[in-house]
Amino acid sequence: MDEETECPECPAGIPEWVMTFADLMSLMMCFFVLLLSFSEMDVLKFKQIAGSMQVAFGVQREDKSAMAVPMGTSIIAQEFSSAQPDPTPLNQVQQQTTDTSKQYLDIKDPAVEDAENKAEELQEALKTEIKEGLLEVSTIDDQVIVRIREKGSFPSASSKVDEAFMAVLTKISDALNQVEGRILVAGHTDNIPIQTREFASNWILSGARAAAVADTLTERGSVAHERVEIRAYADNRPLEPNDTPEGRAKNRRVEIIVLGDRGANAALNDAAEPAGTSPVQ
Repeated sequence: MDEETECPECPAGIPEWVMTFADLMSLMMCFFVLLLSFSEMDVLKFKQIAGSMQVAFGVQREDKSAMAVPMGTSIIAQEFSSAQPDPTPLNQVQQQTTDTSKQYLDIKDPAVEDAENKAEELQEALKTEIKEGLLEVSTIDDQVIVRIREKGSFPSASSKVDEAFMAVLTKISDALNQVEGRILVAGHTDNIPIQTREFASNWILSGARAAAVADTLTERGSVAHERVEIRAYADNRPLEPNDTPEGRAKNRRVEIIVLGDRGANAALNDAAEPAGTSPVQ
């Protein structure tokens, strides 16, 4: 052909396929934005998983800050709690950690912790009597309770301490002399009424038993008199229901309570209540 072929004129505006392509790109962008919004980035959990993988594959963890100046554990940085560094035969200082997944610090009440320490001391000193079932040692808030069961301590319907149990009370008093705090001796009975020439009611019996224990602790055990006071509760604070012989046997008891600061204040409030009111539980 002699004449050059002319290119046809392009239609006005953008090509039709551009709109379809733009719609497709917009849809894909929305799709990936939705995927990202559904995801959760938990850095702490990732660190815990990474640490578990290190332990599983034998990767040794080293605490480079073990030689630094000792500092308190931060409540904010909760993924790691410091431990006592131990030297190794290779002259390296490493920390022994137990729970790598622990997220929160245990913050104990100092008063409760002090009561638990006192209870451990008393349990160690009286472990033979506890094993024989004569005593129980427990804690409630900042109070330590040495519970004397009726078994082997008092004859039935009597406030006279069994002679064989005197040695146990002397041992209890020696243990009490090793711990601080006011001492409350409380007598308890079951709900079966008593009316004898010596005891007209369970109130009198529970008070007489508490007084007998307190007298033994102070006179034979040398516990300071000013530390001790007594209470009589009769059958008003049972440990178990009184509808079985076993339950009534558990309720017949004398409790020696080592009071913390809160327990001492509560005891004073109990003593200050007017007649006719019920004791604070």
